[in-house]
Amino acid sequence: MPIDSAATRLRAIAADFAKRRILVIGDLMLDEFIWGKVSRISPEAPVPVVNVVGESYYPGGAANVARNVREFTGCTAVMGLAGDDPYGRRLLGLLGDAGIDTSGVQQDPAVSTIVKTRIIARNQQVVRVDRERPAPLSAAQTACVMQALDRAIPAADGIIVADYGKGFLSQPLADYICNAARQHGKVLAVDPHPYTSLTWRGATVIKPNRTEAFLAAKLPPADPVTPVLQDGPLLEAARRLIELWGPANLLVTLGEHGMLLLEQGRPPYHTPTRAKDVFDVSGAGDTAISVLTLALASGAAPADAAELANRASGIAVGKLGTATVTPAELQASLDAV
Repeated sequence: MPIDSAATRLRAIAADFAKRRILVIGDLMLDEFIWGKVSRISPEAPVPVVNVVGESYYPGGAANVARNVREFTGCTAVMGLAGDDPYGRRLLGLLGDAGIDTSGVQQDPAVSTIVKTRIIARNQQVVRVDRERPAPLSAAQTACVMQALDRAIPAADGIIVADYGKGFLSQPLADYICNAARQHGKVLAVDPHPYTSLTWRGATVIKPNRTEAFLAAKLPPADPVTPVLQDGPLLEAARRLIELWGPANLLVTLGEHGMLLLEQGRPPYHTPTRAKDVFDVSGAGDTAISVLTLALASGAAPADAAELANRASGIAVGKLGTATVTPAELQASLDAV
């Protein structure tokens, strides 16, 4: 098909995003950025001394996925667990200020909100400090989540599961989400975590990155091969994951090599990277699965959805921090074809 025809089709799909209703489920976090200047090395240890000049806070983890979705549609809801602590209140405040529905978020005084603190100087990350105590949901919390899912899923066009391996998701909850999505005919997109070993039978699409794909397939890592469609180890890992997870589609993100789509009944499809500059890969996967799900919920063919996700993540890596992509930026990328 001519390039201009493909671009026109992709622009029409992206224009439909604003009508979609998306539910994001997963591990919620708060991203803290401490911005500073470095002018000397500490006399106490061979490390830079950072003079702090500012601080910023952003939703992280599954909350960042919701933030990415919210750029494209006002009907965005998030479901997860946060502490009833200052960080949890800050996270819910940020989500609420962004117009994201947080009625599905449980706040537990016994839980500490997960915080990722990044210290940045001269546009370089000096160190990251993680504050987290991962723990599985209790039986009562799981039951509460399932009740909330019963209310939320029928109203959604698409569901995104963002598993960061922090304990919110379990196999019983994964099975419940898959069954509910299938029962109501909803698009279900999963960003898996290789160490949780959860299966997502019947998902519309599962989106691991290359490293996660090899880990989940229990294969040793292998160096990338180009062209991608001749990368035997990668194709074998993808084949094993389709057999293991049984999704309708598998999309493997490959960084500078773009994305590989495996769609049931079709040959593998590769879309090369659209990134022009790479400043920070933080959150690029969140951007990709957000746009991928919005496109599938808008009726896009999987290959078109992958193209849009690839373009959006190419924009995201050109920004510093856990940045989002706007509809105008995505449309401008399509106009540049």
